[in-house]
Amino acid sequence: MVFGALFGWLSNDLAIDLGTANTLVYVKGKGIVLREPSVVAVKKDARSARVLAVGKEAKMMLGKTPGNIVAIRPMKDGVIADFEVTEAMLRYFIRKVHNRRTLVRPRIIISVPSGITQVEKRAVRESAESAGAREVYLIEEPMAAAIGVGLPITEPTANMVVDIGGGTTEVAVISLAGIVFCKSVRVAGDKMDDAILHHIKRRYSLLIGEHTAEMIKMEIGDVMPEPPFKKMAIKGRDLVSGVPKTIEIDASEIQTAISEQVETIVETVKNALEQTPPELAADIVDKGIVLTGGGALLKNLDKLLREKTGLPIIIADDPLSSVVLGSGQTLDNIKILKEIMIN
Repeated sequence: MVFGALFGWLSNDLAIDLGTANTLVYVKGKGIVLREPSVVAVKKDARSARVLAVGKEAKMMLGKTPGNIVAIRPMKDGVIADFEVTEAMLRYFIRKVHNRRTLVRPRIIISVPSGITQVEKRAVRESAESAGAREVYLIEEPMAAAIGVGLPITEPTANMVVDIGGGTTEVAVISLAGIVFCKSVRVAGDKMDDAILHHIKRRYSLLIGEHTAEMIKMEIGDVMPEPPFKKMAIKGRDLVSGVPKTIEIDASEIQTAISEQVETIVETVKNALEQTPPELAADIVDKGIVLTGGGALLKNLDKLLREKTGLPIIIADDPLSSVVLGSGQTLDNIKILKEIMIN
C-alpha cells in the first residue's frame, strides 16, 4: 500500500485518448506531451513475439514489412481488437512520458466511445492496469470532447457534439453534466480510407496501401467539390500487369468514393436531432453543433451539415486534440468531475 502511494507520488497523472488512428497523451500540469499513431510493429519468431517499434516508427512499416515482422493496429472501430498489443503500446507510451522504465504507477483517464459494451470497457481498464496504471477512470469521448472544446456542460442548456474519429462517429447531446442522447456509429475516417482504396482498385485495377488512401483523403478529400477539381498523382501496383504505375485522380472521384460514409454521418446527426427533447432542441438552434475529431477536417463537411440541418456548425479550434484536452481537464478537477466518469 505504501509503495503504491509512493510510486503514485513519483508518477504524473495521465489522460489518454486511445484512438483507432492516433493515441494522444496529456500529462497533468504539462498539457499534451505525445501524439503518435496507434500502430505497433511486432517481430515474431518460433518461440515468442517482441515489440520492435511503436507509434510513428511502426506506422512507417505498415505494408512494408518482411514475413517475420507484423505492423498491427490494435484498435479497431474505437475498441481493443488485440489486447496484448494494446497493453504493450500503452506501457511504451506511459514509460516514454515518464522517461524511465520503473516505479511508474500513474492515475489514468482513458476516453472510450459511448457505444461500447461492458466487456469492451473491461478490456480497456485491464489493459491500462496491466500496463502499469494505479487507478483507471473511463470517460465517454463526446463528453470529453465537449469539455475540451469549452462547452458549458454543467448548465441546463443543450450542447451538441459530433466527434468523427478514425473508428467511430459519436453524436451526443449533453446537458447538466450528463448525456441526454447519444448515438455511436462505427463509420468514420478508417471506413473512408477503405472506400477510397476499393474505388481505385475497382476503377483503375490499381492496388494502393492504407497509408496512400489516407493521404488521398487528406489531400483532395472534399464532400462538396467544385470545378476545377483538385488533382493528385498516386502510385500503386497494377493488378493486370503486376508492375508499379502512377495515375491521376481528382476530388470529384473521392467525393463519389466516400459518399456512403458521409451520408451515414449526416443521417446519424439528423437522427440525434429528431430524438432530442424540444426544449433542448431550441438551444441547439441558437448554439449550433460543434464538430471535433480528425473527420471534422474533411473539406466542406461543415457546409454539407449546415445545408442538411439548417443549423450553425462550428469546427473546434483543435479538433484532433479536443478529446484528450477534455480528459486532461478532468484530471485537474477529478473530484468535481467524478460524476461524469463511467463507473
